[in-house]
Amino acid sequence: MRLAYVCADLGVPVFGRKGCSIHVQEVVRAFAGMGMEVQLFSPRAEGAQPPGLGNVRVFELGGLAGCDRAAREQAAIAANDRLRAALECAGRFDVVYERYSLWSFAGMEYARAAGVPGLLEVNAPLIEEQAEHRGLVDRAGALGVAERVFAAAHILIAVSAEVKRYLEQYPGAAGRVHVIQNGVNPERFPVDLAASRPSPPGTFTLGFVGSLKPWHGLATLAEAFALFHRRIPNSRLLIVGDGPERARFLDDLSARGLTEAATFTGSVAAKEVPGLLASMDVGLAPYPPSQGFYFSPLKVYEYMAAGLAVVASRIGQLADLIEPGVNGLLCPPGDAPAVAAALERLHRDSAWRERLGQAARTTVLGQHTWDQVARRIVDLAKRTTIPVGVSALLW
Repeated sequence: MRLAYVCADLGVPVFGRKGCSIHVQEVVRAFAGMGMEVQLFSPRAEGAQPPGLGNVRVFELGGLAGCDRAAREQAAIAANDRLRAALECAGRFDVVYERYSLWSFAGMEYARAAGVPGLLEVNAPLIEEQAEHRGLVDRAGALGVAERVFAAAHILIAVSAEVKRYLEQYPGAAGRVHVIQNGVNPERFPVDLAASRPSPPGTFTLGFVGSLKPWHGLATLAEAFALFHRRIPNSRLLIVGDGPERARFLDDLSARGLTEAATFTGSVAAKEVPGLLASMDVGLAPYPPSQGFYFSPLKVYEYMAAGLAVVASRIGQLADLIEPGVNGLLCPPGDAPAVAAALERLHRDSAWRERLGQAARTTVLGQHTWDQVARRIVDLAKRTTIPVGVSALLW
């Protein structure tokens, strides 16, 4: 089977270190592992092809011209012509799979015209996200692209129930939205992996992995660590990642006298993450309150795959993934004292902490691997109905 994977978002370097980049790499790797011939279309590769993706042919679509935001948006819309031409020149595909981006519609329209299944993966309500966090000039244009691409796709894949509800507000998406959560690659998290940043004997290490952005609950994390460290001085905070909130977060820790108790690795390659998780005793995901929490957090799946006890907010998909007291602990969003109390319980009872971590690992390896994600996607593609008179799939 020949599969075209499209990621037209310039903000997603497909071979980079960002969470969205890892998501692309793992889905492509899983497709390739099923014996598919995968060809990847993207304006931004950034770096060498990661292990396991050496046989994936990459079509680089080129960057976007224009210095100001309005010009970039118009250039992104114009890039649909290049994408359509690249798909047509690459030969016939059996399926087209695209990661939804703000200005791209050519992939799904190509699939519909070619009479092959077009599957659109939607990870976030991008119009609202762009407008709130990065700025959006042509909101009406972005809405028009969304309506166009949602209507063109045969199947829409939402990474969470919250994203599904968002998509179902669009009439063109009605009845075609399926939820497939994110996953993990078990090969990255072998049992008894050595810690790459081991703590001094007797130190209790709390860990956080992710981009340092406002919606990750860094203020709650700082306060919870301060409360916990006051009770358990022989503790440290290991932060894996970087982002725009780093300086503010450092200032918060400094004001609380915690600078020496915190370690920042900065941005790291995906291959380094498992060893860093093996250096932690607990994985933290203290998301703040949110009316529209739509994430399917990769870090939580990876914490669990690494066998860590997880303390996360009771919000969105996390409330379904984690069963409190069985495979992790949940706290009210933004409640730092509750997070600190949960950490104290885990510190006191190492045997219970170990059981939670092992149950967490069993949960994700049994139900949430990237291979399972890919099989669910392919099953949806196989069940896609192509209109009569249009060429069908050759499975």
